[in-house]
Amino acid sequence: MDQQYTPRDIETCAQQFWQDQNSFAAVEDPSREKYYCLAMFPYPSGKLHMGHVRNYSIADVISRYQRMLGKNVLQPMGWDAFGLPAENAAIKNKTAPAKWTVENIDYMRDQLKQLGFAYDWQREFATCKSDYYRWEQWFFTRLYEKGMVYKKTSAVNWCPHDETVLANEQVIDGGCWRCDTPVQRKEIPQWFIKITDYAEQLINDLDQLDGWPEQVKTMQRNWVGRSQGVQMQFDLDSPIAGVDNFEVYTTRPDTLMGVTYVSLAAEHPISLALAKDNPALANFIEECRNSSVAEADMATMDKKGMFTGLEARHPITGDAVQVWVANYVLMDYGTGAVMAVPAHDQRDYEFAKKYDLDINQVVAPQNDEAINLDECAFTEKGVLVNSGTFDGLAFDAAFKAISDALVALGKGQVTTNYRLRDWGVSRQRYWGAPIPIFNLPDGGEIAVPAHKLPILLPEDVEMDGVQSPIKADLEWKKDELDGVAVERETDTFDTFMESSWYYARFTCPDFEDGMLDPERANYWLPVDQYIGGIEHAILHLLYARFFHKLMRDEGLVNSDEPFKQLLCQGMVLKDGSKMSKSKGNTVDPQSLIEQYGADTVRLFIMFAAPPEQSLEWSDSAVEGSHRFLKRLWKLAATHLEAGIAPELTADSLTGPQQDLRRKTHETIAKVSDDFGRRLTFNTAIAAVMELVNDISRFQHQSEQCLAVEREAIEAAIRLLAPIVPHISHQLWINLGHDEAIIDAPWPAVDDAALVRNSIEMAVQVNGKLRATIEVAADADGESIKKMAREQENVQRFLADLTIRKEILVPKKLVNIVAN
Repeated sequence: MDQQYTPRDIETCAQQFWQDQNSFAAVEDPSREKYYCLAMFPYPSGKLHMGHVRNYSIADVISRYQRMLGKNVLQPMGWDAFGLPAENAAIKNKTAPAKWTVENIDYMRDQLKQLGFAYDWQREFATCKSDYYRWEQWFFTRLYEKGMVYKKTSAVNWCPHDETVLANEQVIDGGCWRCDTPVQRKEIPQWFIKITDYAEQLINDLDQLDGWPEQVKTMQRNWVGRSQGVQMQFDLDSPIAGVDNFEVYTTRPDTLMGVTYVSLAAEHPISLALAKDNPALANFIEECRNSSVAEADMATMDKKGMFTGLEARHPITGDAVQVWVANYVLMDYGTGAVMAVPAHDQRDYEFAKKYDLDINQVVAPQNDEAINLDECAFTEKGVLVNSGTFDGLAFDAAFKAISDALVALGKGQVTTNYRLRDWGVSRQRYWGAPIPIFNLPDGGEIAVPAHKLPILLPEDVEMDGVQSPIKADLEWKKDELDGVAVERETDTFDTFMESSWYYARFTCPDFEDGMLDPERANYWLPVDQYIGGIEHAILHLLYARFFHKLMRDEGLVNSDEPFKQLLCQGMVLKDGSKMSKSKGNTVDPQSLIEQYGADTVRLFIMFAAPPEQSLEWSDSAVEGSHRFLKRLWKLAATHLEAGIAPELTADSLTGPQQDLRRKTHETIAKVSDDFGRRLTFNTAIAAVMELVNDISRFQHQSEQCLAVEREAIEAAIRLLAPIVPHISHQLWINLGHDEAIIDAPWPAVDDAALVRNSIEMAVQVNGKLRATIEVAADADGESIKKMAREQENVQRFLADLTIRKEILVPKKLVNIVAN
């Protein structure tokens, strides 16, 4: 065996072997326990960055480990290939998005193969191909027929530069997350899917997800936002456009007696009706449309409003309250109107202070502490004051009493409400799956029949950066149905649609007779381990959970949830800042692969930090990982040069031999726990490094030394095989094995090897350590105490003292008390 570690040659050889043997092809086998491991698939942006490498390395380690446990493992890879970046790149590079995307996929696929990831490449697909999105279109038509899809004109966040709709989370400091252009509010027709119909399931089924981080489950619960409250009616003194009342939803009916005004959203029908004859109000509404609606911004923004001149009637007292239009009220949440209680809501408080409106306290702290309403609102729950017959009631009692009063007056009812809003899936850009709807000549619409699917997106287009090619192409819009001319919908799907069910299609990507083959899908699903960034905790993961339930109700899958275990890996940082494609702050993994080899990159990325924590980039740590692999290689070479190891005879081992064998099996136990239960691969690697250190220090004194050393080296190689598969593959061959290491079982712990014949114990005099002793594991207490007293340093500290007591803590220490 060559003493020199040559990663390029070793990795090329291993990868060729896996390809020739089709090593990672997954085949359904009901007789075997399956394991489906999946990392969130990448957008084909051009090159892998270290965030990709970390995500996919974690998944690959888990997949290879589960395979060594004997499970039938599926680990696929594909491409989340639609989206705005391809359009922007196509405009910049004067090419078509399809061409740019395919070229990037080819390059990134090659990079993934160089890293040795154990993917079943026969299952690869790109979401921009019609054999994938045709079934997404088909599914949308099924949802349309079930009444789960509808179209309405809705106010959206609009980026005028990218000409597309943005989710609230994509609006950062009032600007587009991609280009920083100030975001506008715009009313346009949109297609929606009724995710709100599944709000209760989406919250309740989180209880099934024991393998998800509590942080993610909490984020989803808060996003769906289930709350019990009261929906109540405020009557207008003067009807507007035929409307004589409006409704308000609140989770704090206990504060109802403190209402001093009501606020309407800029897009509320009453606001819009008033604005027709009020230019100042119309201008204010337009200003609101160009403001950020992200929640973080709403909380800190300058509160602005206009008095409408209207008054409404308090639903219990009948007192008149002013009606305002305010920039901190959104039409998308609740009813688009809020009862303002400045004393007990901070946003209402800031608004009332600005416009000199009344601030009436109606809740006091339960412990009679003083509050200062000159400084801020008191927002905690407490005991009612200044509330007439409701005075003295705590929150729960006040909730019931006030809601009962509203019901009796016919002015309200207790309801369960959700913060979640229906999923707007329309996008006005080109590079996406066409929404499968025909617009009819009479103004209606119809879902595209199955025999007309897929509605193909033309790929040979020119991007001008102004208008979507399919919106500009009058011919593409034309179609016919049963001899009647119809017009195709020119909006495309939100790309979250593709990523919401790709995991399921991986189970049967070649299935041509439907969206999924239920038999194959139900064998593999749910995904046993899903890996991806915490930034996807809400939208992607929530939409995927929703889509899975839709597919279940269509009879395509028989499970409730798509992902059993979820691991959210941390960011890769360089110089303390997030590595980001958009900011250009990246380390190119390609250059590292060429310099050190893929195994070095994989070892560093798994050793530098626990998966869920951010990883600080370190060039020296990469070099350290490379040095360790060279050392491992040389250790194996030196072992082979020492001769042929005989069969290990555990009963005849000497002390040092027993020590190394015990260390070997302690390491197996530790790494097995780190891989299986804890998913802390950095500590697993550290444990193997300790074992390698002990092997390096081990001195050969007999043939059994070679046998013990062989067991230790082979254990180290098998424990590292999921992390550094190439060097492990070659070392396993060099050690004389006919079977490839990917087909070798995970090493088992020999409990007998863990038994210690001797124990090291501390000896204290008056509680201070003075010596250590090595005693037989079965030594009796008196023998241990005698040995402790006989230690030279112990006798020195006992000189001229009288022993009063000897305290023996079994297997740990002896404390001699003397004075």
